[in-house]
Amino acid sequence: MKEMKKALIIGCGAVASVAIHKCCQNSEVFGKICIASRTKSKCDALAAKLAPTTKTEISTAQVNADNVEELIRLIEEQKPDIVMNLALPYQDLNIMDACLATKTHYMDTANYEPEDTAKFEYKWQWAYDKKFKDAGITALLGSGFDPGVTGVFSAYAQKHQFDEINFIDILDCNGGDHGYPFATNFNPEINIREVSANGSYWENGKWVETAPMEIKREYDFEGVGRRDMYLLHHEELESLALNIKGIKRIRFFMTFSQNYLTHLKCLENVGMTSIKPINFEGKQIVPLQFLKAVLPDPASLGPRTKGKTNIGCIFIGKKDGKQKTYYLYNICDHQECYKEVGSQAVAYTTGVPAMIGASMILSGKWNKAGVYNIEQFDPDPFMDALNKWGLPWKENFSPVLVD
Repeated sequence: MKEMKKALIIGCGAVASVAIHKCCQNSEVFGKICIASRTKSKCDALAAKLAPTTKTEISTAQVNADNVEELIRLIEEQKPDIVMNLALPYQDLNIMDACLATKTHYMDTANYEPEDTAKFEYKWQWAYDKKFKDAGITALLGSGFDPGVTGVFSAYAQKHQFDEINFIDILDCNGGDHGYPFATNFNPEINIREVSANGSYWENGKWVETAPMEIKREYDFEGVGRRDMYLLHHEELESLALNIKGIKRIRFFMTFSQNYLTHLKCLENVGMTSIKPINFEGKQIVPLQFLKAVLPDPASLGPRTKGKTNIGCIFIGKKDGKQKTYYLYNICDHQECYKEVGSQAVAYTTGVPAMIGASMILSGKWNKAGVYNIEQFDPDPFMDALNKWGLPWKENFSPVLVD
């Protein structure tokens, strides 16, 4: 009889909810799951909703992911085969420490960033590589969409389409409309820190830094139409620059409406996006955390959001001595996602790859000890799984290029 694999899922927000739905659809791999977060009642409500629909055995637990000892106790009690970190990026290292202490596989969807500085990079997690190798366990970093699927797309293009890839443009378009004057499609604190930071791109072996939103382009996205997009710093640029052969430049663009940017500028101008604590009525508060509390919860946007996302990578490189272009992308419909799992497409496009990444490790398709970015594994089984689990990919061999 096949051994039942168990995942401990830390987090119960919008992305975690999608990943949990998908684990329950994939009971063959996820025989058991435990959902744990600071607010156990959220875990209990989701478990009660899903239990009648799945063969996966679901349990719940309360945990504070800021506390390593608490995490270790929970892992020792649950004895999972993998810990799926769908909590906050600030908690990545705590969860990695707990996985090391218990010799348990680890995966996440976003790289570590310290809470007191809007600086996200992989150096902190890459420093764990030898420890994970010595422990004989895998840490899979960035198994969302971007980072995540964009890395798998890059590995697939490198394996099947090119002898060398010289240029990658990652394009992230959200054509959805939720009807609010201002809201973010994922954790507002992380979202606003990301888009208000300086932009950067990798070119000729070094980083080129830009002012926030300094570089703007327009692109006509299939399924969405023409949209303004802006160059941002994004974490997968850092790992792809190391892992893709022949790379000369990598850029990341994300679409924003003028309405979103106008609101964001106003909030910046009055200090509401600051992460420096201030004194308010005798208490220390962080303005951005207060703003997060008053903005709509991304998990509540599902029923309101209409439209589609289009996220993918445009590659330019060489095959058999000739220049070649290739575009790999996915189109996802907000309303279809809501019908299936009760979430909008931004959460769906992150939660589905989280389940797939964990399933690659649990099924043994990806099996090497150490700390790895997703493009360092064989992309083929992951690409097959994207088609199977709701994120089918499309190809274009003569795409319009970004200048």
